[in-house]
Amino acid sequence: MPTVITNARPWGGPAGDIVVVDGRISAVVAPGGAPDAERVVDAGGRVAVPSFSDVHVHLDSTRLGLPFRPHTGAPGTWNSIMNDRQHWRSAEKSVAERATYTLGRMIALGATRVRSHAQVDADSGLEKLEGVLAARQTHVDRASVQVVAFPQVGIHLERGVVDLLDAALAMGADLVGGIDPCEIDRDPVRHLDSVFALAGKHGKGIDVHLHERGSLGLFSLDLILERVEATAMQGLVTVSHAFCLAADSAPSRRAVERIAELDVALTTIAPGCGLDLPLSALVEAGVRVGLGMDGQRDYWSPYGNADMLDRTYQLAFTQGYDRAEDLDLCLAVATEGGAGVIDGARPRLGPVVGPVVGPVVGPGLAPGDPADLVLFEAESTASAVMDRPGDRLVLHRGAVVAASGELI
Repeated sequence: MPTVITNARPWGGPAGDIVVVDGRISAVVAPGGAPDAERVVDAGGRVAVPSFSDVHVHLDSTRLGLPFRPHTGAPGTWNSIMNDRQHWRSAEKSVAERATYTLGRMIALGATRVRSHAQVDADSGLEKLEGVLAARQTHVDRASVQVVAFPQVGIHLERGVVDLLDAALAMGADLVGGIDPCEIDRDPVRHLDSVFALAGKHGKGIDVHLHERGSLGLFSLDLILERVEATAMQGLVTVSHAFCLAADSAPSRRAVERIAELDVALTTIAPGCGLDLPLSALVEAGVRVGLGMDGQRDYWSPYGNADMLDRTYQLAFTQGYDRAEDLDLCLAVATEGGAGVIDGARPRLGPVVGPVVGPVVGPGLAPGDPADLVLFEAESTASAVMDRPGDRLVLHRGAVVAASGELI
C-alpha cells in the first residue's frame, strides 16, 4: 500500500495529495483523491518541492559544530590548499565525526541528494575518504550520497597519488576528481590522461574542479571536452566552478554550446566576485546545472552553514535576479537541477520554471520521480527563497527523515 502526503502545494500551486509507491511518486491527485494508504503524512498546506541536491560540498574539511576559527589562509587556490594541509589534523574531532555531523545538518535542512569531495593525497592518504564514507553509511537511510576521490594537491606533484586514487575508487568512491590541470600539476595532458584512465578502468564518472580563469581555463576546459568525446563519456563528466565561463565572450559562448552538445554537467557555488556562471544562458542551452555549498566553515573559508535554501538565496542574489520566475529557476537548479547532475538521466530544466497550475506538478515531482521532498511554510516558492523558512519537513524515498530542523 502507498504512502500519501496530503494537503501539499507542489511548487506553490493549489493543494493536492502526493501518492508514493516503493519510494517513488506514483501520482499527484486532487485533495481526497488518493487511494487507501499505509502511511499518511499531513503536509499542512506547506509548499512542496524536490529535496535539495548539494552537488559540490567538502564533507572531509567541515568544521560545522566546532568552535569558530578565524580564517588564516593567504589569497589564492594554492595557499588555501596548503592552509588546509597545515591545519586539518588539529580539528577537535575526526573526519568521520565532523562529516557525519555536517551531513546530518544538511539532511535536517532539506538536502537528501549530496555529492561530496574527499581529499586523497600523499599527506592524508585515504583517511579523509574513509571519514566521508563512514558519514555516508551513518545516514544511508536518510540521503543518497556520492563521493568523489579528489586529488586536491594535484596528481603528479607527489608520488603515489595515482595509486591512492585507484585504491579510493576500488573501496567505494563513485567518481574520480581532478583540479586545475594547468595551474596545479602544470601538465594538463598528463593530469587529464590520468583522470580519464582511472575513470575508464573503474567505470566511474569524473568531476573536475576548474578554478582557472580566462583563456587558461577555457584551454583546460577544451582539453576536458576533447577527452569526453574521445572516450564517449557524454553524461558522465562534471566540471565544477568553471570560472572561465563567467566572462561573456565569443570563446565562452562556444564553450557553452560544446558543453551542451557533449552533455557535460556544471556545478556552481554562487561565488559572486564576477565568477558566477551565466545561469540563464546555460539552462536555455540545455546544460545540466547544479548548486553546492562547497566548504563549510573549514580551512578555506568561514562561510557555509549546511542550508541549501540559504545558498539558493545567494544564487539568486549573485545572478541579480528579482522576478519570481527567476527565483523559481534558482530553486529548481538547487533541487532538481542538482539531481540531474548526480544521476545524469533527469529531464533538463526549461528556460523558465514558474508556479504550477492545478495538481499537475513542476520539475522533480512528476510520476516516476524519487519521493525526495522538502516542505516548508511559505506563500510561494519565490517567497520561500527570500524568507528561507526554518520549519521544514524532509522526506527521503517517501519516508520522513527530518522535521523542524531535527533528524528523525
